[in-house]
Amino acid sequence: MRDDICMYVSPADRAWLERLVADRNTPRKVVWRASIVLATAEGVGTMEIMRRTGISKPTVWRWQERYMEAGVEGLLRDKTRPGRKKPLSAEVKLAVLTKTAQERPPGATHWSARTMAKAVGISHRSVQRIWAEAGLKPHLVTTFKLSNDPQFAEKVTDVVGLYLNPPDKALVLCVDEKSQIQALDRTQPGLPLKKGRAATMTHDYKRHGTTTLFAALEVKTGAVIGQCQPRHRAKEFIRFLKTVDAATRKHLDMHLIVDNYTTHKTKAVKAWLAKHPRFKLHFIPTSSSWLNLVERFFAEITRKRIRRGVFTSVAELEDAIRDYLDAHNADPKPFVWTTTADDILDKVARARTTLDAVRTGNQALESEH
Repeated sequence: MRDDICMYVSPADRAWLERLVADRNTPRKVVWRASIVLATAEGVGTMEIMRRTGISKPTVWRWQERYMEAGVEGLLRDKTRPGRKKPLSAEVKLAVLTKTAQERPPGATHWSARTMAKAVGISHRSVQRIWAEAGLKPHLVTTFKLSNDPQFAEKVTDVVGLYLNPPDKALVLCVDEKSQIQALDRTQPGLPLKKGRAATMTHDYKRHGTTTLFAALEVKTGAVIGQCQPRHRAKEFIRFLKTVDAATRKHLDMHLIVDNYTTHKTKAVKAWLAKHPRFKLHFIPTSSSWLNLVERFFAEITRKRIRRGVFTSVAELEDAIRDYLDAHNADPKPFVWTTTADDILDKVARARTTLDAVRTGNQALESEH
């Protein structure tokens, strides 16, 4: 609490303040500050000033005091406020990054923002900013596998060559089996999609058997020759080869890109290939399914038709697969391979160098962050 004050305003200051109040370009906050000072100089009490300006009592007092301290100039600017917290030092940032990359928290496999914040003595928001700047995501892990195939380079060069420079008068087909596709029925009906709620389905299911999809993706057009069979043995593979043979023009050579599954290398398969010399198998390296473009088609059919489907029998599942094949082949789109064999081999070589460094304990912290 304080008593109302008497304030003397010089003629020059009064004229200046009146010009500020009258000028339509004056900021609104400066107008009511000037009005407070003018009203105070006229002997108007604090309560009346509050009524006229709509400003609180502490604010009225603040700008009366500001005028007495700094004159009209003090009304035109806000008082300097304390600056933001000092930024974290480079040493603190390096400590966070070093711990993230080279240490583990007690009783855990990886750091969270809060466990790191507690260990270093900063806020978890600061930890999150440091990780974001460095591109680190400790909560995520991705899987990988480097092929140990002794003929890795030769096979990669062969397969990528078919993608980038296919031979004349030939078809290049990516062939594989998507085995053990389950006909799954849900234990309860799901709820449909509506505003504010996603569609639902139960996490548990009833299994009604399995089927295997044999597929041959034509690299040039994206069309797929598909066939469902109950198993994926050599005789089913030969049956599918016969389907491919019947579905393609006889004068074309057939270059089939396949994986190293034993089914593709049996004596029966070799005997069939010997009788059909236009068929030539090209094997991708072991642990390199990413090199077979038909895997992209399998990912698409799984995502678009199988994963969220409800099937009460294998026949219903196979009908759904055939419907998807028909729709796909009505307007096929090829998967375009762009990476060269040299780029792949260089990347694999770098990966092997990094793995060797990890094994020997000589891996450096990759960035200075």
